[in-house]
Amino acid sequence: MVQFEGYERRIAKIEACMKEYGFSSLEEVKEYTESFGISVDTIVRNVQPIAFENAVWAYTLGAAIALKKGCKKAADAAEAIGIGLQAFCIPGSVADQRSVGLGHGNLAAMLLREETDCFCFLAGHESFAAAEGAIGIAKTANKVRKKPLRVILNGLGKDAAAIISRINGFTHVETQYDYATGDLKVVWEKPYSKGERASVKCYGADDVSEGVAIMRKEGVDVSITGNSTNPTRFQHPVAGTYKKWAIENGKKYFSVASGGGTGRTLHPDNMAAGPASYGMTDTMGRMHGDAQFAGSSSVPAHVEMMGLIGMGNNPMVGASVAVAVAVEQASK
Repeated sequence: MVQFEGYERRIAKIEACMKEYGFSSLEEVKEYTESFGISVDTIVRNVQPIAFENAVWAYTLGAAIALKKGCKKAADAAEAIGIGLQAFCIPGSVADQRSVGLGHGNLAAMLLREETDCFCFLAGHESFAAAEGAIGIAKTANKVRKKPLRVILNGLGKDAAAIISRINGFTHVETQYDYATGDLKVVWEKPYSKGERASVKCYGADDVSEGVAIMRKEGVDVSITGNSTNPTRFQHPVAGTYKKWAIENGKKYFSVASGGGTGRTLHPDNMAAGPASYGMTDTMGRMHGDAQFAGSSSVPAHVEMMGLIGMGNNPMVGASVAVAVAVEQASK
């Protein structure tokens, strides 16, 4: 018998979703995806090895729905995968109320469509989860795109960017910001590997001003904020300030606020408020986010606590793209 975290609270909603698409059990769902040569378990764990069992089953259901709907394009498959993720949201939870499952599917679809040129993990090197998500996208998205998607990490701290680049084989971009003129100069670029990992550029900023300048330099179309190390000092202010610039200059920009939920951080009085919480980081995300996820950008347990699945929001971006690409390839 299939078992996973939060089974009792999730299964009624999952069964209703399966029935809608002609499946009688999760075992049948898994067999269906495997009949197309897709190992969802392998794909998910290759992105975040510490993901929970419910994450694997949620993506398995999502892939099966995409296949059953006859999706031929990865972007369409991503939207269908979001239906499977949403089915795993615990009724009444923060993730359920925000439709975070559908949101992840829609975000992945944006990254797989040609209109999106540059995607940014904002404050992306605060944890290895951002790197996991970036690697997942770099390895798979461009297999189905005509024009390669540019992926960058933009976070606080020059040393952090250098370290995370070396560890993960990204290209480290050292910049210098002129506060008097507002000009951003690239001092050097150093790739620490060859191939898809080197295609990911990792920037370190001294402050918000430089962070916004990096967003402008790269022409970021879509970003997701982390919510771990410096949410009020860097990522949320950068996203909000860049959005204001984008609106004023006719630049299309979609901002996803990762994290938030039950008070999150910096507001202990709201920790028990659940969906009603307006903790500080949660509040900042609501102010600039076109979509807002729930739980940690990196920690599976915290996203699980918000009622979705046990996988960090940043790795989920990589997994959603990777599974969607597998569906397109299987359809061929």
